[in-house]
Amino acid sequence: MRHILLLAWVMLGTWGCGAWLKQPMRPTQARIGELTTTYYLLKSLPKPAEPIIAAVYKFQDQTGQYKLSENGGSFSTAVTQGGTTILMKALEESGWFVPIERENIGNLLNERKLIRSSHIQYGGDPNKAVPPLLFAGVILEGGIVSYDANIITGGAGLRYFGTGGSGQYRQDRVTVYLRAVSTNTGKVLKTVYTSRTLLTQAVDMGLFRFVSFKRLLEFETGYTYTEPSELAVTEAIEKAVQVLILEGLADGLWSAADPQAAEQALKAYYEEKARMAATDWLQHRPQQWRSASAIGMAFGATLYQGDYPNATLMPAVDLEYQRRLSNWWSLGARFGLGALGTYDYFRSKASYAEIAATYTVLPFDKATPWLRTGLGVLFTEDEEGAFSLSAKYQLSWSVAAGIEIMTPQQTALSVGLAFHYPFDDMLDNLESGRYNDYYYQLSAGLRVYVGKRPQAEQQPQRAF
Repeated sequence: MRHILLLAWVMLGTWGCGAWLKQPMRPTQARIGELTTTYYLLKSLPKPAEPIIAAVYKFQDQTGQYKLSENGGSFSTAVTQGGTTILMKALEESGWFVPIERENIGNLLNERKLIRSSHIQYGGDPNKAVPPLLFAGVILEGGIVSYDANIITGGAGLRYFGTGGSGQYRQDRVTVYLRAVSTNTGKVLKTVYTSRTLLTQAVDMGLFRFVSFKRLLEFETGYTYTEPSELAVTEAIEKAVQVLILEGLADGLWSAADPQAAEQALKAYYEEKARMAATDWLQHRPQQWRSASAIGMAFGATLYQGDYPNATLMPAVDLEYQRRLSNWWSLGARFGLGALGTYDYFRSKASYAEIAATYTVLPFDKATPWLRTGLGVLFTEDEEGAFSLSAKYQLSWSVAAGIEIMTPQQTALSVGLAFHYPFDDMLDNLESGRYNDYYYQLSAGLRVYVGKRPQAEQQPQRAF
């Protein structure tokens, strides 16, 4: 009983500490809105030579998408309907635009009529009552064009005897398009688009167990984190305004007060565009982390499966050399030395040499699964005798799978499970049954990549 209670307190104190300390226990007061990271990007832009008078009539949700609901249909929209208001604030914060009211221009015109009629009623000059309205040189159009829900979902969990936990995540994406239109000619001067992902995470852990007769202990904790969609839309719109300003500077549509500051801002923007050109829609940047050649050593254990019972684990060591033929495929040579045996009946030294082809599933990631197949020669000799190349040999085929994790200095940790299958049934000097003898090998080791690492590729070719 004490051990179970201790486990529950450890679960609370270590895993759920952050979630428990941040629980909202009371209502909060109104506060000033949060400042996003893109807000500071707008503020860091160089000052304009002359602010641009811009009009925004409508910048709204064009997706028509409703919010997901587990209990059925929902009439609440997936994204905010106040895109125009967010864009107007972003234009004002940038310092490059003078936004003028056009979304509710009818209200503005009605007020101007009231002012003019009041001057007429009290003997004033209606022509001097109100100054003329500003007219825009640029109209900004566009909107929120897509909201993609569940572009990535996943999770993991583990339970054993009523104790365990699980975690789930979901990623959504919102996309914004913004274009500048000349009021003189109607020409679309520039169109840009930006996107922002939203993350939702749910973690829970619980304990459900009988600690004694008629004594049941139950414990659970967890939390769910969801990014506000309004903040994601705000960041996407602010980023679109920043990109529009920089694209306009690059094309000479407008100019900055300090040409040197504008040049530095454009240089940073071009570097960002180069990174984005090498980044896919999952925010992954294809970059080859592995050099063309690699040497490695691994230690592990073998498990014989043959005509004798009571197989036991035996030690083994492997050496390898790989040469990358493409981003996905490598060809190399492997050498191994170990032993096979059972508790009572059979012991033998075993070594092999083979040519192997390896397929790297995710070559542009630091952690990747891999698959390997090889063809070679398997040497076996009784444990009492000294190993030599004159030992009994037979052709064998192997297949393996594992995972590789890159570390600094062009090294990688590799763990794998291999299946070695000789082409005859004399691995244990006993021919019996319908199937040939074989053995498994579990190994873990270090792989060192030598040579210069290639540069990131913008559009990597598929393996097949």
